[in-house]
Amino acid sequence: MSLRSQEVDLFEASRARLGAIAYRLLGSASEAEDAVQETFLRWDAADRDQIEVPEAWLTKVLTNLCLTQLTSARARREAYVGEWLPEPVLDGDPMLGPADTAEQRESVSLAMLLLMERLSPNERAVYVLREVFAYPHAEIAEILDVTEAGSQQTYHRAKRHIADGRSRAEIDPAAARRVVEEFLAAAATGQTEPLLKLLTDDAISIGDGGGKVPARAKVVVGALEVAKFIRGLFKPSAGKRDMLGGRPAVYAAVVNGEAAALAVVDGRVVGVMSLEWTPEGISGVRNQVNPDKLDRITRRWTASDHGEPLLHAW
Repeated sequence: MSLRSQEVDLFEASRARLGAIAYRLLGSASEAEDAVQETFLRWDAADRDQIEVPEAWLTKVLTNLCLTQLTSARARREAYVGEWLPEPVLDGDPMLGPADTAEQRESVSLAMLLLMERLSPNERAVYVLREVFAYPHAEIAEILDVTEAGSQQTYHRAKRHIADGRSRAEIDPAAARRVVEEFLAAAATGQTEPLLKLLTDDAISIGDGGGKVPARAKVVVGALEVAKFIRGLFKPSAGKRDMLGGRPAVYAAVVNGEAAALAVVDGRVVGVMSLEWTPEGISGVRNQVNPDKLDRITRRWTASDHGEPLLHAW
């Protein structure tokens, strides 16, 4: 039975919510898009006259598709070249979903998405549906085919697993620009001391090249080591320009709710450096340079009013 116009409208009204759930579950905007599209195909093929609550049905189908994807993702993570980071998403992208509460905003930070990698697929699903989207445990139990008590236990277990996550300070575009400007100014000096003043003692740096672009194979830990690494990263080099196809223009942006520097060559985002800012300083520097994870942010950046670059690197 072909979709009636009101059934298409019903799905489209749910698309943004489904995408936001899928992104938080998978940490990948491209995989989240695929999951939403597969949900639509199943909606098209279903006997819709037998579906009493379409929104609940769509959420259940999407969540279970993501659970299957998460199970297979564990094997892919183990085979991944170097460190794995979530796909960065530019501020204003519908994939980020609602941002009305602190929990909703925190749930898409790269730090929280990485913390949620510690959870089992079921724990992650329960945590996202309950903590971020405020689904009652009765509905979560129906979605996951568990008991209501089981959903509650899983939720409390998930919260314990990520309880040691660092709380970050929320940041607006103007503040993000100031953080990025100060960071780039320090990095451009070619010295470690200015960077050390911006970093917390236990700062870390992580890079994700996915085997496509060179990136540090292991996490860099400690303010001094991170400062040395960043200093080297910003050291001019013809090899770096050749690798990226030109001299990058660096812009300030908000990515996943965090201050970020975007490196752009010929309209293509070639790197995203996210800065986890706390009142004590920058506690995390996460560099996404895997081109497979930069397509969506490039499209969104190109369509946005991004102003002038802060500097041209190398």
